Amino acid sequence: MDEMGLKSNIRKARYHSYKGDVGKVAPNIINRDFAAETPNQKWSTDVTQITLDSTKLYLSPILDMFNGEIISYNISRSPNLGQVYDMLDKAFAKFERLNGLILHSDQGWQYQHHGYRKRLEEHNVIQSMSRKGNCLDNAMMENFFGIMKSELLYAQKFESEEAFITALEEYINYYNNKRIKSRLKGKSPVQYRTLSITG
Repeated sequence: MDEMGLKSNIRKARYHSYKGDVGKVAPNIINRDFAAETPNQKWSTDVTQITLDSTKLYLSPILDMFNGEIISYNISRSPNLGQVYDMLDKAFAKFERLNGLILHSDQGWQYQHHGYRKRLEEHNVIQSMSRKGNCLDNAMMENFFGIMKSELLYAQKFESEEAFITALEEYINYYNNKRIKSRLKGKSPVQYRTLSITG
């Protein structure tokens, strides 16, 4: 690597939202069964830290386990309740009914909070949580974070927060609509979902 002038991108320290039992912990309903037969059957969410020089941003998306599509997201300077509420509101606004949907997360304080749980209940969404400290229980979300950081965050230099936020919006649009996956039979998430509905 020295001879070819190559160097690896060092992964930054992960953000951890667990602060103990600060609310109610939900059972691990997903239990690593990430397969979904239809859209809006199983969703996943988490928060990841984005480090830009001395600046830190926090990305909070919702991913559909059926096809890996990013349903909604919020990016903020701090990981707070307003962030996850905005993410949920954007997702819920897209669908008339989500009865029986399972939304999986880790045991982060945001997801234990009464206000978060109440929003799920109001839309008849079932809450599921990973076991404490076990990132493999939310592997699909972790996989998305890894891909996004490798293909976007670590691949280029961003001059400002605004530049990264603009690039992230473009990347998620690309990820949903154009980036093909072998597990989706060579289709992008949106193409795969569309075919599942029309087919």
